[in-house]
Amino acid sequence: MKNVLIALVVLTVLGAVFGMILAFAAKVFAVKKDPREEAIAGCLPGANCGGCGFPGCGGYAAAVVAGTAPVNACAAGGAAVAAKIAEIMGVAAGDSVKKIAAVRCTGCGVDFSKYNYEGVKDCLAASRLPGGGPLGCDYGCLGMGTCEKVCPFDAIHVKNGVAVVDEEKCKACGKCVDVCPRHIIALEPYKTRKHVAIPCSSQAKGAVVTKVCTNGCIGCSLCAKACPKEAITVENFLAKIDYDKCVGCGICATKCPRHLITVEEPAKPAVPVKPVEKAEPAPKAEVKVPETVEEVIETPAPTLLEATLTEPEVVQTAEAAATPVEGNPTSAQPQAVEEAPVPGSETEEAFKRLEEAVAAAGAVLKEEEKDEESADKE
Repeated sequence: MKNVLIALVVLTVLGAVFGMILAFAAKVFAVKKDPREEAIAGCLPGANCGGCGFPGCGGYAAAVVAGTAPVNACAAGGAAVAAKIAEIMGVAAGDSVKKIAAVRCTGCGVDFSKYNYEGVKDCLAASRLPGGGPLGCDYGCLGMGTCEKVCPFDAIHVKNGVAVVDEEKCKACGKCVDVCPRHIIALEPYKTRKHVAIPCSSQAKGAVVTKVCTNGCIGCSLCAKACPKEAITVENFLAKIDYDKCVGCGICATKCPRHLITVEEPAKPAVPVKPVEKAEPAPKAEVKVPETVEEVIETPAPTLLEATLTEPEVVQTAEAAATPVEGNPTSAQPQAVEEAPVPGSETEEAFKRLEEAVAAAGAVLKEEEKDEESADKE
């Protein structure tokens, strides 16, 4: 037991001594860091995607402080992060153009295969086989998802045999560009205006392209000749766009015989549609029907015009009848208006009830007269 205690004490003393030595060495040999480096690292999104060209966000922050990297090189952070870094460094952020990854292949050559591929589902592995892979086109997308696996933002997926980029998720980190064995993915300016694209990478002659793809570029140069800004050039049988010159007129798309060139407009916010207000129905004419015999006797019978019109209409009709026509002073005299009630309407039913009440009142009056005559005879 004594030996165990001695061993514990020795280990404790040695640990304390070595700890003091390490603490002293850390202070003596410490490398001073610029506080701006930590501030910049705190502004970065922390994706460590490498899109800036440096090893992670920490490497980019150190490069900015050292002056070897621009403040707007973070593709994932965009203009907002660039503005924060510029404020820390005390410089202007400058204009930064948002970019997205674009796959220069439409996938229209997936039905033209050289042979059946059975192996690892990876573009790098398939590209090492004879002919550069099973696809008939030597420049088309192999569609095995290597770019999809390396994307840290889940912004690219293989659909119908070709890689498709989700423009809302893409941060232009460039990992898919670097990993593609056929180099058909490139970074293009985001669609801030009409965006023209030529989604093809084939450098084969037109006769070869037509055999392995239904709408690949055949290098006919019709688009380049039609472009009024000279923004399209044809190199190695492939049309390319200079986005610094392109204005998005779309003339090239109308001239392309393969219908390959696409012209897309930026999304516009939806305009709210106001609901149509329904017109209120006109008030129905109210006809008061007397319920007792006394009310029938005392209430004068309404005219047909009063029974069929509402109160405001009766007033307007009376005023119109009282207004003389120019050159005819007698026209101001009221004229009788004959209008029959519509069969089956509420007005006709009211008249029927009124007639029944009048008939009942007349019968009562006749009985009273008979009683008076009999009383006089007695």
